[in-house]
Order: sequence, then structure tokens, then C-alpha cells
Amino acid sequence: MSIFHLAYHVDDLQAAREFYAGVLGCKPGRSTETWIDFDFFGHQISLHLGAPFATAKTGRVGEHLVPMPHLGVILEQDAWERLAERLHEAGVEFVIPPSTRFKGEPGEQSTMFFYDPAGNPIEVKGFADLTGVFAT
Repeated sequence: MSIFHLAYHVDDLQAAREFYAGVLGCKPGRSTETWIDFDFFGHQISLHLGAPFATAKTGRVGEHLVPMPHLGVILEQDAWERLAERLHEAGVEFVIPPSTRFKGEPGEQSTMFFYDPAGNPIEVKGFADLTGVFAT
């Protein structure tokens, strides 16, 4: 098993802490006055103070244009559903609300897109069967 690491900028560490820990449920790790690590669903993200990367809705997936670049995670369907409910309860505004795409096709998946407080786009996918992640 490999653990992915990604470091990117946020413009407010306290807002990031409240969102990633409080809303997404990610466990905070080491931190300083200029960065904080999180356990992002089993992977490590490091949020550093700075100007967030520029994004644009240029990625065509099905009928949607999705923000590029973006980060994300793939969860088992039941965990995805719990997170979708948690985000709804927290009043998170969705770029693409929780929905299913590629229904009945290889790679059928649930997805949702939203932004963190710094404007970084996040996609969370859900699969009923994780062996379908790379289905063609």
C-alpha cells in the first residue's frame, strides 16, 4: 500500500483547520505557524500559507465542466454517502452536487465537487465496488 502526499496553498490556516478537521473530519497532524498536515482519508496533505493555485472549469467529464486542477479521494459508497450528508449539513456549496455518473457502465461512480475555504477544488468519488475504479 502506498500513501499519497500532496502539498498546496491556503490563505487562512484557521479556516482550513475548521474545514478539513471540522467539516471533512480529517485528523490534523503536525503543524507550525505556516503549515498544517492532515490525514486526508488515509493520505497526507500539507496545507501551507500562500496564494492558492489558479483553477478553471476546463475538465470535461460527461456533461460537466469540472475545475482543473483539483484534488480528490475515492471512498467506498457508504463512506461517500455519510460524507455527502455531512457536507449538506454543514451548508457546503457544491460545484457539482452529489450524483451518480456512468450509471450501468464500467466505472459507475458517485461524485461531488466543492471548494475548500481558499478556493481549492475537491472531488470525492464513491464506488460500490472499488475494483471498478479502473474499469474500462
